[in-house]
Amino acid sequence: MDWLKLFTMQEQLDTYIQTNHQIHANDLFDKKILALLVEVGELANETRCFKFWSNKAPSEKAVILEEYVDGVHFILSIGIDLGYTKETFEGEPIEGDATALFNLVYEKINQLKKEPTVLNYKELFTAFLRLGEVLGFQEEDIQQAYFEKNKVNFTRQDTNY
Repeated sequence: MDWLKLFTMQEQLDTYIQTNHQIHANDLFDKKILALLVEVGELANETRCFKFWSNKAPSEKAVILEEYVDGVHFILSIGIDLGYTKETFEGEPIEGDATALFNLVYEKINQLKKEPTVLNYKELFTAFLRLGEVLGFQEEDIQQAYFEKNKVNFTRQDTNY
C-alpha cells in the first residue's frame, strides 16, 4: 500500500479542517483518540462479531469497509500529529479472531494515549491492519475506499457538515 500517498492526502484534509475550524493540531490529540475509539466501536457494531446473543447477520461488506476506513483516517491523522508518517507497519504476525483483534486495537489505542511513542503507534497500526485482513479486506480495497471517503470528507467540510 502506498502509505505515503495516504498520509499526504490525510494531511491535506487535516489542514483543510483545521483551517476551516480555526483549530490547531496540538489541541486535538485527546479528541482524535476518542474519535478513533468511537469509530472502532462503530466498526465492531457493523461486524456484529461480539454479539453472541444475536442471530442477525453483519452489515454488508461495503458498510463495514467504510467504517474501517474511518478508523484509517484517524490513525493516519494521529500519526501525522505525532510525526510518525515515515514508518512501516509490518510486525510480528498477530493471531486471533475479529473479537480478539478489536480488543487488541482498543488496548493499543489506550497504550498510545498513555505513551505516544512511535513503537505504540506502529503496534496500533499493525493491529488495525491485521483486523482489516481478518475482516476480509485487501490493500486495494482499503486504499480505494480511503480515496472515496477522503473526497466525501472534503465535501462535508464544504457543506458545513
